[in-house]
Amino acid sequence: MKYYSTNLHTPDVTLEEAVVKGLAADRGLFMPREIKRLPDEFFENIDRMSFQEIACEVAAAFFGDDIPREDLDRIVCDTLSFDCPVVKVEDNIYSLELFHGPTLAFKDVGARFMARLLQYFIRKKGGDREVNVLVATSGDTGSAVANGFLGVDGIHVYVLYPKGKVSPIQECQFTTLGQNITAIEVDGVFDDCQRLVKSAFMDEELNERLVLTSANSINVARFLPQAFYYFNAYARMKGAGKKDGLVICVPSGNFGNITAGLFAHRMGLPVKRFIAANNANDIFFNYLQTGVYSPKASVQTIANAMDVGDPSNFARILDLYGNSHERITSLVSGATYSDAQIRETMRDCYRSTGYTLDPHGACGYRALKDGLLPAETGIFLETAHPAKFKETVEEAISDEVPIPAPLAAFMKGEKRSIPLPSTFPDFKSWLLGR
Repeated sequence: MKYYSTNLHTPDVTLEEAVVKGLAADRGLFMPREIKRLPDEFFENIDRMSFQEIACEVAAAFFGDDIPREDLDRIVCDTLSFDCPVVKVEDNIYSLELFHGPTLAFKDVGARFMARLLQYFIRKKGGDREVNVLVATSGDTGSAVANGFLGVDGIHVYVLYPKGKVSPIQECQFTTLGQNITAIEVDGVFDDCQRLVKSAFMDEELNERLVLTSANSINVARFLPQAFYYFNAYARMKGAGKKDGLVICVPSGNFGNITAGLFAHRMGLPVKRFIAANNANDIFFNYLQTGVYSPKASVQTIANAMDVGDPSNFARILDLYGNSHERITSLVSGATYSDAQIRETMRDCYRSTGYTLDPHGACGYRALKDGLLPAETGIFLETAHPAKFKETVEEAISDEVPIPAPLAAFMKGEKRSIPLPSTFPDFKSWLLGR
């Protein structure tokens, strides 16, 4: 499979080149030349397949031209050592729980897959140069990537995060690990962290001296595997006799997650429509209403993983639908919620159903409550365990949120981070000094 840049100014590359480079030389995002539609037999039998079996078939459609099936199946099964169950919240609203992995967040799927795929390519090549993974995080990406790559030979991970703008538990999950993980505490916001990462990829001197790649959702090996759990959700709903009129609502920040869902839809996933749920960072919501994309500085909210003012994967959504606002809005609608509305939603859901939402899942649940039609069934993505936002959730629901053992273990570690300003020359100088 060949991959092209969304900016269309560079030659096509192989999967290995797309994964290792992360970002195209013209600053575009890589897209596969072909999105294969899965056969009807796959969907006829999908409710009788396990999550791992489903994911192996989907992975073969994405990556089967480049990786032997035996190796690819091993990577997938090693990645998915946990389930992503669908849980009933109300008669017509279900939660796709994506917090059962090692760091209790949806990004465990993509991060673990990418770590294993990159290690596969490194071993295949047999080179002795260390690969440096740069990742910007507004919360859960850092912990998922750091833990996915922890202890992997030949790879060093640098996690850039905005000072004071991630939850204490999230921060513990990537600043206490050591080994091949370095946390960089940037004096700025997430968009500054993302800008530093992108600028590093474009810097000629850095790329001559270091092998750089990204583990953000700009990397095809990070966002494409997230399609696995969309197919699994459909399978579980089909098994429950609830497959018709499915609406999937995705809490959206950098838009890698919903982009994976849209790829799944292009591959034949029988979903009626999608809802992108935003917090106060409503750039995509405004685009859906007006057809005009106007990025702006992100604002801090209690749903911090969605605090993105210029979502990278918007370029992929435009490319997927030929830059047609009409085609995008025919499949995707939007919603946006304030912190007050998010708190209210967590409180009301807990009181009426007993289900505990995290702030991001609350946006997805609220959008379904506000926008589902009578004949539709909604699935929202519960992207992180509510204990990762313990104080915020407990204040909203007026009840205690127990801390799972894996999170408690992270909190016992010693924080180690490198403070840096948000200017690229300082970041570049520090990297070269390593």
